[in-house]
Amino acid sequence: MTEHRQVLQSASTITLATVISRILGYLRDQRITLLLGTSVAADSFILAFRIPNLLRRLIGEGAVSAAFIPVFTGYLGKKSKREIWEFADRAFWALFLILAPIAILGVIFSRQLIDMFTLLGANHKDWGFAVYLNRIIFPYVLFIGLAALAMGVLNSLRVFGLPASTPIIFNLTLIVFSTAIIYRPVMNWAPAGYRNPAVALAVGVLVGGALQFFMQVPALVRRGMRFRFHPSLEDPGVRSVGRLLLPAFLGAGLYQINFFINTIFAMSPKMPAGSITSLYVADRVVELVLGSFAIAISTALLPTLSQQAHEQRFPDMTATFGFALRVVSFVTLPAAAGLILLREPIVRVLFQHGRFEANSTALTLRPLLFYSLGLPAFAAVKLLVPVFYSLQDTVTPVRVAAIALGVNIAGNVIFLHWLWRSLSNGGPALATSLAAYVNIGALFVIFRRRFGRVGGWALLGSFARTFGCVFAMSVACFGMLRWVNFDSLHRYLVQAGMLAGMIAVSVGIYLLAARALGCEELEEVIGYVRNVAGARSTA
Repeated sequence: MTEHRQVLQSASTITLATVISRILGYLRDQRITLLLGTSVAADSFILAFRIPNLLRRLIGEGAVSAAFIPVFTGYLGKKSKREIWEFADRAFWALFLILAPIAILGVIFSRQLIDMFTLLGANHKDWGFAVYLNRIIFPYVLFIGLAALAMGVLNSLRVFGLPASTPIIFNLTLIVFSTAIIYRPVMNWAPAGYRNPAVALAVGVLVGGALQFFMQVPALVRRGMRFRFHPSLEDPGVRSVGRLLLPAFLGAGLYQINFFINTIFAMSPKMPAGSITSLYVADRVVELVLGSFAIAISTALLPTLSQQAHEQRFPDMTATFGFALRVVSFVTLPAAAGLILLREPIVRVLFQHGRFEANSTALTLRPLLFYSLGLPAFAAVKLLVPVFYSLQDTVTPVRVAAIALGVNIAGNVIFLHWLWRSLSNGGPALATSLAAYVNIGALFVIFRRRFGRVGGWALLGSFARTFGCVFAMSVACFGMLRWVNFDSLHRYLVQAGMLAGMIAVSVGIYLLAARALGCEELEEVIGYVRNVAGARSTA
C-alpha cells in the first residue's frame, strides 16, 4: 500500500505539470487553428509536424524510457556511483550518434517523406509547403530524443517534476512564435511562395524541442552526469538498452502509429477537406484527459514496477498494476462519457475561433466521438505495457501491437471503401479505438497467464460500480443538454460558463453516486487531488 501511495504521490507531481502543459497546449492549438483554420496551410503544418512528432511520441513517451529505466534501475541497485554515470554518459552519446544521422536524413529526404505519407491519391505538388516546413522541423527529433533519455535518468532517480515540466516550455515557445511580433519577421525569411504563419510555428517547434533538452541538463550535472564523449556500443548496459529499444520503439507507440496511419487515410480524395486537422484537434481533446492522468500514472509506475521486478516481487507487481487500473478507470470511464455527450460544446468553446469556424467544429465531432469511445482502452494500454517493460520484455508488446496494427489498417480500409458515406472522417478514429481494445485484451490475457490472478473479481466489482456512477452522470448530462439550447448562446463567455456549469454538475453527480455505491477509488482520487493541490501550493 505504501508503494501504491508513492505511485500516486509521484503521479500527482507529474499531473500538476501536465495540467499546466495541457492548458498551454490548448492555447497553442487554439493559436494554430485561429491562424490557420482547416486550410491547406494548416494541413501542411500538421502533416509536416506529424512526421517528426511521430518519432517524438514513440521515443519520448515510450521507447527510451521503456528500454532505459529497467536497466538503469538495475545499475542503481548494485553498481558504484562512477559506474552508474559512466553508463548514463555512454547511453547518451550512443543515442546521439543514432539520432543525429536520422535528423540529417530527414531534412535531406523531406520530399520523399512527404510523398510517402501522401500516398492515397494526393498530388505531391500540393504538399510543397509541407516539404518546406518538414525540413525546418525535422532536427527536432534529435533534441527530443535526448530529452527523453534525460527524463528517463531523472525518473529513475524519482525526480518527476522537472521532466514533466519540459512540455510547458515547448508550448510556451510555440505560443510566443504564434504572435505577430515573432511570426511576421520569421515569415520574411521564407521564399515568397511560403510566407505564412506556419513557417514561424515550424521554427517554434524546433526551438521548443531544443529547450526541452537543455533545461534538464543542469539537474543531470548536479546529480553526477558529465556528458563526457566516450560512446561505446560494447558497454553491457548500452547493449542491454539496445536489445530492448527497437521492440519498445514499436510496441510503446501503437497509439501514435495508428494515429499516423489515420493521417494517411485522411488524405484520401474521398475525405472532406480539413480531415487531417479535424483528426488532430479531436486527438488533442482526448489527450487532455489521457495526458493529465493516465500518462502521469504510467510514468510514475514504471520505476516502481522495475524495482519490484528487480527484487522479483511478482505478487506486488500484479497488485500494483490492478490498483493503478482501478484508479485510472475510475477517472477515464466518466471522462469518455462526458466527451461523447458534450463533444460539440467542448469543441465550440475550445476551438471555434478565427478561421476555425462552425463547419470546422462539425467536421471534428465525428472523429472526437470515436476517439472518446477508445479512451478507456488507450489509458489501460498505457498502464499494462510498462508492466512488460519492467521485466525487460519488450517483445510481447510489439507482437500484440503488430496484431492491433493490422486491425487498424483493415478497419481503415473497410471504413474507407464501404462505410465512408456514413463514417466519413470518423472512420480512422473508429479503427484506432477498435485496435486499442484488441491490444489491451490480448495483453491482459498474456499477463494473466504468466502471473496469475490480478484480482479479477475486485476489478469487475470496481468496474460495475464505476459504470453505475457513469450511467447516473450520463442521464443528468443528457438532461442538461436537452434543457440548455446551446445553439442559442452566441457570446463566448456565456458558452464557456454554461459548459463549465454542466461539467461541474456532471462531476458532482458522479462523485455523489460513487460515494453512495461505496467506490473505494473515490478516496484514492481525492487524496490524489489533494497531493496535486499540495504540489501547486509548494511550487
